Amino acid sequence: MAIALVLMVGLLSNGGAAEAITAPELRGQRAVQDISQDMHGRDLKEKEFLKADLREVDLSAADLRGAVINTSQLQDADLREADLQDVVAFSSRFDGADLRDANFTNAMLMQSRFNDAEIEGADFTNAVIDLPQLKALCARANGVNTKSGVSTRESLGCR
Repeated sequence: MAIALVLMVGLLSNGGAAEAITAPELRGQRAVQDISQDMHGRDLKEKEFLKADLREVDLSAADLRGAVINTSQLQDADLREADLQDVVAFSSRFDGADLRDANFTNAMLMQSRFNDAEIEGADFTNAVIDLPQLKALCARANGVNTKSGVSTRESLGCR
């Protein structure tokens, strides 16, 4: 009875419109609807890519700062010189992606995979990466990011 009263008061105070909090997957407010093969240089700040198929998509030089890229497919995507600062990319696949000179500063990359990704000059400063992926990235890390001046090895904390 108390719950029904609270709901009724809530409905009356909102003019009859009920408000609900939904999961990001259901909101879609910031979800990118117009994915195309050529997204070079686009402003995609704070956009959501949830279960997105971005395989072989050209995202080079795109501004993806603060974007959410969860459980997405980015195999063989072109992310050269992309700004991925503060990105959250949980359980996404960057296998074979071109990440040369990309900026992943402060990115959360848990459970994401980077098999055979090109990482020359990528900046991973303060990025959170699973240990097995970190070791694999360190095994092939080289180059210096042209914008930050930070070496890929240094940004990964490689020994």
